[in-house]
Amino acid sequence: MLSEDHEDLRKTVEAFARDEVAPVIGDLYEKGEFPYDIVRKMGAMGLFGLPIPEEHGGMGGDYFALCLALEELARVDSSVAITLEAAVSLGAMPLHRFGTPEQKDEWLPKLAAGELLGAFGLTEPGGGSDVPGGMRTTAVLDGGEWVINGSKAFITNSGTAITGFIGVAAITGRRADGKPEISTIIVPAGTPGLVVSEKYSKVGWSSSDTRELSFTDCRVPAANLLGQRGRGYAQFLQTLDEGRIAIAALSVGLAQGCVDESVRYVAERHAFGHPIGHYQAMQFKVADMEVRAHTARLAYYHAADRMLRGLPFKKEAAIAKLVASNAAMDNSRDATQIFGGYGFMNEYPVGRFYRDAKILEIGEGTSEIQRLLIARELGLGGL
Repeated sequence: MLSEDHEDLRKTVEAFARDEVAPVIGDLYEKGEFPYDIVRKMGAMGLFGLPIPEEHGGMGGDYFALCLALEELARVDSSVAITLEAAVSLGAMPLHRFGTPEQKDEWLPKLAAGELLGAFGLTEPGGGSDVPGGMRTTAVLDGGEWVINGSKAFITNSGTAITGFIGVAAITGRRADGKPEISTIIVPAGTPGLVVSEKYSKVGWSSSDTRELSFTDCRVPAANLLGQRGRGYAQFLQTLDEGRIAIAALSVGLAQGCVDESVRYVAERHAFGHPIGHYQAMQFKVADMEVRAHTARLAYYHAADRMLRGLPFKKEAAIAKLVASNAAMDNSRDATQIFGGYGFMNEYPVGRFYRDAKILEIGEGTSEIQRLLIARELGLGGL
């Protein structure tokens, strides 16, 4: 059972998604337009500052509150939800966790208000799950400045009109064992040497901003180092463990949205003299969808609870992300089938849900990586 504060938040975001997002997002999605007005309203509601301390302009809530907001938004649209998730989990939270007082004072208030968005530059065009082995971006100290060269791919929120900075993971040296020393450096938007590509043409998440970035002798002050030098990879791992719970919540929202739309549709659509919900085949399909959404929700609630209590949660986060992304994919497929030909039309939400679901099995750690993490936590990695 949710606390009173969490339930109040959930209801507030549910109403916002229904009344403010649902009426306009279909058109924005079809045009591939970023939802600036929705982002502005979410900022006014305090959603971008949910887990940020009050002294830095946030709401002083917890990470679970952010997850509840993501679930409710994704019940209507995942482009809006991933914009919030990436801005907070990948943009603001690393700064909150690892930033200097000066960095926090400069960036967090505007991030918490949704006036600026942060991005996290990790993935590279030739890389993937092997982050250290695939990283080619470098940063070298020269005269009190970091000089960055390289490129990043699939970076969310990196090219909007309100993007504030990108936290760039780069090789800053070599360790004694020859492995790369990876650090994270804050690169403000508009810095000379940073080139932001045109937005990708994507299968889904059409109203979110995703770009490729290139860095050519891009210079920023040495003080823009985020956290300790050489700790960038460790920061990234912690950020992803938390982010997987958030993506699980988003996935649950999409899975539940498929249930919501299907329950409505099977009561309205008639075939052979009855609403199609009269037939057991449809009843069982919708029941299975609800089971998936409910089970996945319990998984991310459990992972979030362990995180907030300071207990190890790597395995639980991986389980939640795996179960929830599977639920989103399976439910969107079933919802599309229930809607028949209409499910293949973009004017219906389930069409968007189907397009949006696949990336949830890829982003912030593929399903294969989640299984690998779970196996390792069970002690199987050395076998």
